Amino acid sequence: MPLIPEEPQIHESAQGPRATPASGRVAPTPRPVPGPRPAAPARPGRPGPIRPMPAQRAPRDAAAAKSGPPAPAAAATPANPQIQLIPASVEGALDAAEEAVDLLLESGRAPGEVLVITTGDPHPWAAHELSFGETSYWAQHDAGDDVFYADAAVAERAKARPVVVAAVNGGPDTSAAQALPLALARAGALLIVCGDPQRINSVLGAGV
Repeated sequence: MPLIPEEPQIHESAQGPRATPASGRVAPTPRPVPGPRPAAPARPGRPGPIRPMPAQRAPRDAAAAKSGPPAPAAAATPANPQIQLIPASVEGALDAAEEAVDLLLESGRAPGEVLVITTGDPHPWAAHELSFGETSYWAQHDAGDDVFYADAAVAERAKARPVVVAAVNGGPDTSAAQALPLALARAGALLIVCGDPQRINSVLGAGV
């Protein structure tokens, strides 16, 4: 509340001359009665934290855009993780996998709970980290502090994580045939596969 200055005190020198004792006192100048203090202005509410907008991503291919969010499959069990399929072209599979990872993290999954396996070109993060040597690359995997990206050719070395995202983004047919069962074996609770549904179903079986 802002402080209201008090009314100035009027000194005797400003009140006019005083009468002598014989003639009595001259009535002092009356002080103005202060009116009610104005109410303090309302404080504006504090704005909530402003969350930065996420960087724009390249749009997924038309098939993935029309499909909407993947429909959940049967409930997962320790021996049978839940499987979700996100239809995407070969060119859009990696982007679809990235969006799936973003949704997982926004829903509360810790980064260290997610493993991403690619069948074609490696993820840019994996390519960058491997440029510093395999020792540094696998040390980050063992630390388990962040999302880990692995090419299908080396994914067998990766340990199991609660969620595995597989991007069927190219490579020979044998690569997908080897990578998808491996991804299923590494998934503790959920496997998300991004790619051509026919190709995925032919590997993992109908009903995916």
